Amino acid sequence: MPTISKKGYNIPPSPIRKLVPYADKAKQNGIEILHLNIGQPDIKSPIESIDAIKNIDLELLKYEYSQGSHEFRRNLCSYYSDHNINVSPDDIITTVGASEALSFTMNSICDPGDEVIIPEPFYANYNGFAQASDVKVIPITSKIEDNFALPSIESFEKKINKRTKAILICNPCNPTGYVYSKEEITKIANLAKKNDLFIVVDEVYREFIYTDLKHFSILEDKTFFDNAILIDSTSKRYSLCGARIGFIVSKNSKFIETCMKFALARLSPPTVALIAANNALKSDKIYIENVIKEYSLRREVLIGELSKMNNIKFSDPIGAFYSIIKLPVKNAEEFAKFLLTDFSINNESVMLAPASGFYSSNEIGNDEVRIAFVLNSEKIKRAINIIKIGLKEYIG
Repeated sequence: MPTISKKGYNIPPSPIRKLVPYADKAKQNGIEILHLNIGQPDIKSPIESIDAIKNIDLELLKYEYSQGSHEFRRNLCSYYSDHNINVSPDDIITTVGASEALSFTMNSICDPGDEVIIPEPFYANYNGFAQASDVKVIPITSKIEDNFALPSIESFEKKINKRTKAILICNPCNPTGYVYSKEEITKIANLAKKNDLFIVVDEVYREFIYTDLKHFSILEDKTFFDNAILIDSTSKRYSLCGARIGFIVSKNSKFIETCMKFALARLSPPTVALIAANNALKSDKIYIENVIKEYSLRREVLIGELSKMNNIKFSDPIGAFYSIIKLPVKNAEEFAKFLLTDFSINNESVMLAPASGFYSSNEIGNDEVRIAFVLNSEKIKRAINIIKIGLKEYIG
């Protein structure tokens, strides 16, 4: 009997879709599932993207350039210029989603056994990318009591050793909704520069900020050009998750040259998806403004509904569209299963993402879930009510 690799065996299942079989069975039994488990926006994609796909006038779907089309990368440069980031098309490699961007990055900067420091909780699939690249994640734990603010710089410094290659952060943060300030980003970047490390910043949610705090990108400061790697995507801000278009941006030419080898090996990003993403970049700026207004409203509704619940704690999302909720249960995953298998209100129930999968440290987050406020306000109200009543029945 052939055996699978230890690497494959050890890659953790994604908590975001781990419970899909339970949700599918509930749907087969006539239960409508309100999906708070995954950051899949329900807002329509830009009409420019949809029309571009409908009106494709091609007789041949050929490979695109491995780094993405010239036009797409030029338009990305214009987008970044509007955000005080000055880059050229040669600084950009288009990828199959931000996921591939992170995979290329880890494989380009790390050898097997090297280490990457990441504040936890973090986007769950970072664990999977690291395992697939034989990279060890070194977590620095942030606390819900502090709204998951950045841990002390000293705690990062203590973890740096000869195998450390990078510090990775997500700003705004999935899964907590925390937004790192310019001061915090600069402190981390200075630490990386001091120790000849890369600073990798996942900025997929850069547009999604609900206070007066201004997003600060690692590439706004020339001081960090040799160390900085920006990970980005069209998935969230343009509701193009299914297009799977992401990108790596860096002024470090040796890093870009190395990533390009991985891009060449997989030939090209998807041609049709690039057409959709490119036309999204051409869409009216009011599209994103309206998207942020809608998510701001949803955030207010979410916080209002969660505030009515007893015996829970939750992160106040300053950005992105997620919140971590600490529940009065020992095993939040079992409660999430219960909602899908044994509980509903008016033939509706809720799917949650168990938060333990967003930590690298053992025995942390077992009583927490991550929710994504990607549904309209009325559905959010119904979903939180289901969680509230479901908790009472589950606890007994």
